[in-house]
Amino acid sequence: MQTIRKYTDKVIEYICISFIAIMTTLVTWQVITRYFFKSPNAYTEQICKYMFIWLVLLASAYVFGKKEHMSIVFLREKFTGRAAVKVNIIIELIVIIFAIGVLVVGGFNNTLLTMGQSDSVLPITIGMIYMMLPISGLLTVMYSICNIMDILNGKLEEEDIKSE
Repeated sequence: MQTIRKYTDKVIEYICISFIAIMTTLVTWQVITRYFFKSPNAYTEQICKYMFIWLVLLASAYVFGKKEHMSIVFLREKFTGRAAVKVNIIIELIVIIFAIGVLVVGGFNNTLLTMGQSDSVLPITIGMIYMMLPISGLLTVMYSICNIMDILNGKLEEEDIKSE
């Protein structure tokens, strides 16, 4: 599972870096065409908006997998030892339920509902844009399962569990 996690991390890192590079290039081109040629390009603006949405969803799953996300730790800090392990597993299970319910199932249903709606500027459907919701949800579930395995295998020290 750790091999899959490392491979997934690298793929997401490269995708996010590529998105940022492409968005920077497109926004620069948008500024040049708007101010120097007085003819802004609508395509670049729409592409950047959609890439930003995808970037946020991918990066949020990635940050969750790295355990660098924001969290409220008052409950976790009240427990130590076995109780802390149990609480952390329960929290990961709650995250899995949320990710499956909202991101995977809800995102998939929303994607299906909007597959027939076309974008006014780009030749793609809105459903293709919403496809990142279930993908992000599946990545979050995968990372949560990896986190649970780390907790059960004792790879997370008690200090790490408390500091999350």
